[in-house]
Amino acid sequence: MKKLLFAFLLSASVASAGLVDAIALVVNDDPITLFDIEKKKFERKLSKEEAVSQLVDEVLFSQLVEKHNITADVFDVNNYLEKLAASNGMDLYTFKSIIKQKYNDYDRYENQTKQLIIRQKLTDKLVRGNLKIANEKDLKIYYENNTSMFQMASNVKAIQYSSKNKADLQEIMRNPMADIPGVSKAPIDLDQTNLNPQLRYIINETKMNQFTPIFTSNKQFVTLLIRQKENQQTIKFEDVRDRIFNIVMQDREKKYLKDYFEKLKLSADIKILR
Repeated sequence: MKKLLFAFLLSASVASAGLVDAIALVVNDDPITLFDIEKKKFERKLSKEEAVSQLVDEVLFSQLVEKHNITADVFDVNNYLEKLAASNGMDLYTFKSIIKQKYNDYDRYENQTKQLIIRQKLTDKLVRGNLKIANEKDLKIYYENNTSMFQMASNVKAIQYSSKNKADLQEIMRNPMADIPGVSKAPIDLDQTNLNPQLRYIINETKMNQFTPIFTSNKQFVTLLIRQKENQQTIKFEDVRDRIFNIVMQDREKKYLKDYFEKLKLSADIKILR
């Protein structure tokens, strides 16, 4: 519906002038059309200047990806997800099952992961040797200044819905007040220190007053409506050290890439036609 509305608005504003596919500017021989700009403005709620800036960045990024012959395939995706699963104490199969529950369109999630991997490969190539590696002191300073990022509720109050029919739980998630035969409902208190990594990950990824993805337990389908997260405790530095290292290095990468692309824009052959 959103895409149809956008197409209608765009056609109403520029189609009559025959400018839908008109080229607005060219970046190193790659065109950006008026349609591209209007679409970016509509989807991201941006000004024309912001939309153009983002589109130029995207074109320059694509050109660099092509120049360095960077790709990502299903093996790259599985390797990435396997590492992500391991960092949360799960195997790849278990982690994928959670992801498929959380995201209705797994193919879209996989494609987004491919794009993330391509971006990371390009980033590695561009920043290699140009970034200062974070040391122990850097990590501890970040940890001490951002302790709220590394907290976990030791006790979680939730309402557990269980059924042998998965479709019934999907209906409950759409309408929590529904009374569906065969669906059991009960309040529960969970001590996170006693939970397996899979369930702990599911709970920590679910916001207050939202349902967890559906999972299986005792030969039934189960979802939890998270009501309260109590007794927030700061996780030990040693347990989040690797996570902090990744955050700090990603922040440094973003700053380097921002400066890199600003310089790249200055040297790029950009012709403004409209």
